[in-house]
Amino acid sequence: MDVAVGRGFQILAHAGSSPFPGRISHKTAFGATKTNWLVEIGSSSHHLRVVVRAQNRPTWLPGLDPPPYLDGTLAGDFGFDPLGLGEDPESLKWYVQAELVHARFAMAGVAGILATDLLRITGISHLPVWYEAGATKFDFASTRTLVIIQLLLMGFVETKRYMDFRNPGSQAKEGSFFGLEAALEGIEPGYPGGPLLNPLGLAKDIKNAQEWKLKEIKNGLFGCL
Repeated sequence: MDVAVGRGFQILAHAGSSPFPGRISHKTAFGATKTNWLVEIGSSSHHLRVVVRAQNRPTWLPGLDPPPYLDGTLAGDFGFDPLGLGEDPESLKWYVQAELVHARFAMAGVAGILATDLLRITGISHLPVWYEAGATKFDFASTRTLVIIQLLLMGFVETKRYMDFRNPGSQAKEGSFFGLEAALEGIEPGYPGGPLLNPLGLAKDIKNAQEWKLKEIKNGLFGCL
């Protein structure tokens, strides 16, 4: 007889002749721990063995029961989705890509702040303070020119990224990117890889690189703060 009790617990009860009270724990995928508690109830002539199964999965709020569509398979998944935005599987896939891009922009922004401040305080270059850089007028081009160039370049990159998301691997075909396809070829959307974007060759088997994916998301979220 199976009885659901509370959040994340299940009681499995049946009669038997040789119960063995105790606890059995084992690791599951992505670091979760599943614990079975065995408890003897009753007299020696008739007893009941109760097995309480609990899956101790890390969540953003301790004790929270994560939604079923966030099952821990995604990197950085701690069950956080208070608005239920990820209920639709197709939307969830896109949100994963959006989070990756935002995290990488945040990390690039932090690196840019540190690098330009280092050049400024050492006197190597007279760069503006990072929070005033947006109002700075540059001599080599007007603000309108810079905005147009940024729109064109970012639009091109984002279009390529979206096309690869819709049809994975399509943007690595020969002739699709000025002969640089092999240098940018990745394994799955969001992880282009190649010698240009993965020069150190880290996480070549990206489908099984859960630890690297988790580190990237955590670093990116920290950069957003």
